[in-house]
Amino acid sequence: MVAPIPIAVAALVRDGQVLLAHRHPSRRWYPDCWDLVGGHVEADELPQQAVVRECLEELGVQVHDPVPFPIKISDPTLEMHAFLVTRWDGEPTNAEPEEHDDLRWFRPSDLADLKLAQPVALPSILSAIQVATAQPM
Repeated sequence: MVAPIPIAVAALVRDGQVLLAHRHPSRRWYPDCWDLVGGHVEADELPQQAVVRECLEELGVQVHDPVPFPIKISDPTLEMHAFLVTRWDGEPTNAEPEEHDDLRWFRPSDLADLKLAQPVALPSILSAIQVATAQPM
């Protein structure tokens, strides 16, 4: 059996909204759908380090204190590590347009209508938004 591929993703939450990236239609895996920002965990890094690196590469922001949260996915080939991020330096921009063709903030009520890369992850994402909005600023 092949070991699952470790992936680290970030749920950036601001003002009760979560930032999602639309995966480019030409992507090999999960094309033309909305997803949390992130990517592969390299062999020499921890998932938390990977999510910091991925946010810098894909969004141009330096995240602070990513907090792990449980996320359910349906793809057994992936080992998903999700992080809630409520603090970062810079304004998120689409720094990798070959990977994503759009970047948008969504209210929790908007998420059910989206084509998500992992639809089973929706309750996990909603829970992370709820936790973030309950935190004192």
